[in-house]
Amino acid sequence: MSHKKDLTVGIVGLGAVGKTLVKRLDDGIFGLKLSAVSVRDVKKTAGILQGLKGDIKILTLEELAEAVDVVVECAPAELLPEIAEPVLRAGKTLIVLSVGALLDRMDLIDLAREHGGQIIVPTGALLGLDAVTAAAEGSIHSVRMITRKPVRGLVGAPFLVANKINIDDITSPIQIFSGTAREAAKGFPANLNVVVALALAGIGPDQTQLEIWADPALTRNTHVIEVDSDAASFSMSIQNIPTENPKTGRITAQSVLAALRKLRSPIRVGT
Repeated sequence: MSHKKDLTVGIVGLGAVGKTLVKRLDDGIFGLKLSAVSVRDVKKTAGILQGLKGDIKILTLEELAEAVDVVVECAPAELLPEIAEPVLRAGKTLIVLSVGALLDRMDLIDLAREHGGQIIVPTGALLGLDAVTAAAEGSIHSVRMITRKPVRGLVGAPFLVANKINIDDITSPIQIFSGTAREAAKGFPANLNVVVALALAGIGPDQTQLEIWADPALTRNTHVIEVDSDAASFSMSIQNIPTENPKTGRITAQSVLAALRKLRSPIRVGT
C-alpha cells in the first residue's frame, strides 16, 4: 500500500466499541479515513451516521472487503468467519475483537498468508502483551491469569447456563471457573477474548491457565497476569471501566484506535 494516501477503514458492527470508533475516526486521525460500515440494522445505523463530517457508506460485508484497506470487526463472535473470509481473500487487514472465535478457525491465518492479508489482534482490555510476545521469543514456563468481574458482566455466559450456576444473588466473591484459555473461550465467548489474546501472544490456549471470579462488590473488570519465562518473571494488574455494555471495557475501543494509529504513524512505540 502506498504511504502517500490515507488508509481507508471500515467497521463491522456499531455496538459500544463500534460507535466510539466511528466518532473518533470521523474526528480525524492522521493517515486514516473512515470510509464505510457494515451492519445488520441499516435504518438504525443511518441515524447513528447522521451528523458525521465524512461521507460514510453502508455496505455489505463483500462490498466492504473490496472497498477499504482495513476492516475492524466489532460484531458477535459467531459472525467472525463471515466477516473475515472476504477481507482476507482480498488481501486486506482485519482487526479482530472476537479473538476467541479464532481458536476454532485457525485456518483463517492460512487464508491471510495465502492472499497477503493480515489479522491484527489488539491488546484490548489487557496490558503487557508486548512483554509476553518478547518473552515468547525465548521460553515461557507458565502463564496464569485471574479475572474478577461484576456479576452483571457474567450473567448469561454459556458456561454458567450449562452448569446451572446462578450468580444473580451472590453476596460475596465466588470462583466460577478454573481451566485453560481454550475452555474459557467456549464458556465465556463475550467475556474472555482477553485471555485468548494473552494465549496467542504467549504459550497457546491449552497451556494458558485462567481463574474467573464473580464479585458483587466490583464495578470494574479486573485482570491479573503472572508470567514466568527464561528472560523475565513479571506480574501485571489492570482494572477496566465498563462501557454501557458491562461485558466490554472502555479501553477496548482505545486499544483499537492505538493499533490503527500505528499503521500510519511516523513513530511507533512498542513491539
